[in-house]
Amino acid sequence: MDKGRLEAFSDGVIAIIITIMVLELKIPNGHHGVDIKSLLPLYPTFISYVLSFVYIGIYWNNHHHTMQAVKSVNGTILWANMHLLFWLSLIPFVTGWMGENDFARWPVTCYGIVLIMCGCAYTILTFALIRHHGRDSLLAKAIGSDQKGKISILIYVVAVGISWFNSTISFGLYIVVACMWFIPDKRIERKLVSEEPPCN
Repeated sequence: MDKGRLEAFSDGVIAIIITIMVLELKIPNGHHGVDIKSLLPLYPTFISYVLSFVYIGIYWNNHHHTMQAVKSVNGTILWANMHLLFWLSLIPFVTGWMGENDFARWPVTCYGIVLIMCGCAYTILTFALIRHHGRDSLLAKAIGSDQKGKISILIYVVAVGISWFNSTISFGLYIVVACMWFIPDKRIERKLVSEEPPCN
């Protein structure tokens, strides 16, 4: 099957996820709502939003690069992609919960669990794509052993464990992983360039 509808649907869902997250930023109102100080109570929600926005951007960026390296999809890939979108769609909920409760233990823990599941879902999607296109495919060569992805999931697991003792450290670890991926993953891009036929 052609990959076009999968890409279009995924782009639409991700755009909606970002829209839902920004709507969680409540505007101060009342007599004191016009003062700049009225924004201070919103900082946990805003910080949570910024981190989640970065994560959604990372997933969209990597999804875009991944789909550039494949030519077609099958039913398994469609369901694997839906599985990824399911976990991504939970990010606005855990983002709002974490921000509105000042990074309390349970919200930070659940945020980490959702990040773990997003990472696992993306791994499942790449496995499905590689299985469909073969171990010698451009995508398989670009992904390689995916050490970066495995390390990210490991850090999430550690952060979830630490959240029971210190949720601030856990939140810091989520930021560390986001920083690891903030610069777009160049593996697929480099492979696409190297495989591209020379211009006449």
